[in-house]
Amino acid sequence: MAEFANVDLHVDLLGKRLAGPVIAASGTFGFGPEYAGIEDLTLLGGISGKGLTLHGQPGNSGERLYETPSGLMNSIGLQNPGVDHFIEHELPAMKALGTTVWANLGGHTVEENIEGVEKLCAAGVDFLELNISCPNVKQGGLAFGIRAADAAGVVGAVRKVCTVPLIVKLSPQAENLPDMCRAVEAAGADGLSLCNTFQACAIDIERRRPVFDNTFAGLSGPAVRPIALRMGGQAVGAVSIAVVGLGGILTGRDALEFIMAGAAAVQVGTANFLDPRACVRITQEIAAWMDAHGVHSLEEIRGCARG
Repeated sequence: MAEFANVDLHVDLLGKRLAGPVIAASGTFGFGPEYAGIEDLTLLGGISGKGLTLHGQPGNSGERLYETPSGLMNSIGLQNPGVDHFIEHELPAMKALGTTVWANLGGHTVEENIEGVEKLCAAGVDFLELNISCPNVKQGGLAFGIRAADAAGVVGAVRKVCTVPLIVKLSPQAENLPDMCRAVEAAGADGLSLCNTFQACAIDIERRRPVFDNTFAGLSGPAVRPIALRMGGQAVGAVSIAVVGLGGILTGRDALEFIMAGAAAVQVGTANFLDPRACVRITQEIAAWMDAHGVHSLEEIRGCARG
């Protein structure tokens, strides 16, 4: 950024050079072109596209979004066009945006994950973000993300066919987070991203029933940030691979907390619904803080709060 000439925001992540530390989180940014006329996407570290499954699916019925104090609940249900449609129709436009392309994939079976990963890698995505954690789908992802052995099984199978950096997106519902992180690392993950949304519930007292048809939904937003920060720090301490932190980041200061806790980069999700320019604004706020404090590179402060 020209106004912060003494600040270097670049992040070297798993062999890729990112323009900055802020990545748009899956499910909050479409596939990217929707935002191209709103903000300069070349300033971002990347875009994690809408969560994909091998075959397209319509998502959940009923209410899908519900605001809570300092948070947002969602029950989208991984509505998406499927891997083949994405590769043919959405991926070319994503590649033209001037930032790294992250394909976020979840599967109902190990075999579906393998086939989807093979296709996405062949199509030339920059990163594969394997979603074993989405808490609002009745089958598949949640089961893989709870027990370390289950997670290691699917990651190990995918690792055999994945030819791009493999980042595993973890669930806050994991039975034991440090054990989960170590198991996924041992199974071949190149990096981790965490955490996904927290399982939550809301009741419509006029209708006298749950707001969501599936009863539970995923909670995100600033309400979860302190917990997400704790979990991100735990992950950094448990493994030697890169950790991408996310969960309730609304400002540059929020993002810097995750980086000081050891995160290689951060993802921004719910903030995009509040402010379509959030990702670039947060990037600029990071740069402004660094400039004001005489910090040239993020490497100077990454993990500095770990003691």
